[in-house]
Formats: sequence, C-alpha cells, structure tokens
Amino acid sequence: MSSTSEPIRLEDRIRDIPDFPQKGVLFKDITPMLQDGPSFHAALDRLAAHYAGAGIQTVVGVESRGFILGAPLAYLLNCGFVPVRKFGKLPSQTVSVEYALEYGTNVVEVHKDAIQPGERVLIVDDLLATGGTVSAAMELVEKLGGHIAGIAFLVELTFLKGREQLKGHDVFALIKY
Repeated sequence: MSSTSEPIRLEDRIRDIPDFPQKGVLFKDITPMLQDGPSFHAALDRLAAHYAGAGIQTVVGVESRGFILGAPLAYLLNCGFVPVRKFGKLPSQTVSVEYALEYGTNVVEVHKDAIQPGERVLIVDDLLATGGTVSAAMELVEKLGGHIAGIAFLVELTFLKGREQLKGHDVFALIKY
C-alpha cells in the first residue's frame, strides 16, 4: 500500500489469465486482491458500506468464492451467513435447484432451515458472468420465502449481459469490465 491516502484501485489487483479454463477465455483472477490485505479489506468495506442500513438479515454466499467474500461481509453487516453449496455437500435436509451450464447442468442446494420467510437476504458471489449460478441461488432463496434485498459481486463482466438475468433486483458490482 502506498504512503499516500489515495483510494485503493481494486482493478489493479485483478490478474488476467488468458485461455483459462479453456482457449479463448480471459479469466479474471481475484486471488492477487485476496492476497493483498489492504485491497481485500477495502473491497469488503466498500461492499459493506453499500448495504449498510439496508436491513440485511442474512448473507448468502455462492460456492465457492462467494464464501470468501460472503462470510466476512456477513460479519461486517452483523448478520448470519448461509452457504449455497454444490449438490451433496450439506449434511442436513436441503432444497435444491438444477441450472444450465454451457456444457450441461449443475445442481446447487441450501439447508431447508437456512432462511426464514420474509428474511432480507443479500446474495454474494465473486463474479457475474452469464448469471446462471446466481439465478439458481436466487431461486433457492425464494423457495424458502426469503426476500432478495440485493445481489453483490466483486467483478461484473458486462459484455456477457448476466445482469439481464437479474432484472428487478438491486445488483451491485465493485468492478466492471
């Protein structure tokens, strides 16, 4: 961190990895930001500031990088944290949703008792691309009667138009490409 009081540019801590996970994809790697304490702290503080006073009662983090942001964000917002996991990873009774991928389908689930009807929920993930995974998490929250008060991301890839899948909801991203 510099000795000046300039705000931290989180974009400077996102690394581009060409051709990952497949040829033609430019992967936005958040791990350099996570490794830099002041940058990670700034990202969480900015997310928390955006939702301060919004009455968030539960933060839902989407597996797996949503856990990295969601759990400390729940702490900062003084509320609980609920993990949305891949199928078969939760030990108690669950509700599940199947969603489409480019090359097939996947299933995510949450504990049946994780969210109470009417509870104000903030869904958090690291990156908004096409919106498929977060749409599945939204469906899980709604199945349990939760109210989606917001959807937050560290990074949004605007050219993939994932935000269009989330119409009617408060969507916030710290960094947009």
